[in-house]
Amino acid sequence: MSDKPSAIFVCVHNAGRSQMAAGFMTALSGGAVEVRSAGSVPADQINPVAVEAMAEVGIDITGEQPKILTPEAVQASDAVITMGCGDTCPFYPGKRYEDWELTDPAGQGLETVRAVRDEIRGRVQALLADLLPSGTATRAGRA
Repeated sequence: MSDKPSAIFVCVHNAGRSQMAAGFMTALSGGAVEVRSAGSVPADQINPVAVEAMAEVGIDITGEQPKILTPEAVQASDAVITMGCGDTCPFYPGKRYEDWELTDPAGQGLETVRAVRDEIRGRVQALLADLLPSGTATRAGRA
């Protein structure tokens, strides 16, 4: 068991919002947070517009693949951040749950996905501030 705090980001297809959030958390935490992402009904691939939007801010998510949400992944996470998966997300007492209402980037143009990306970055920065003691995140806000 790791001493690092952990977070899982969950959306339906694990192809856009949750992948962008995981990318930001990984980059902004400098490895100080264990990061997972998953979907209740994973897509075949990551949304290419989400990949492009993240590349614009220097974060490469091309190596990621949509993954199925498992109860074990939720149980192993301190913070469970859902984005539109509703009641399909398992609930465990003692976990921190947040539901982020964000536009689904599926089928959206780059301009819309950029707005979603920027909102996700702000939310990840706030979550990171809660998960880590002050000064632990080495590159917060610089990705």
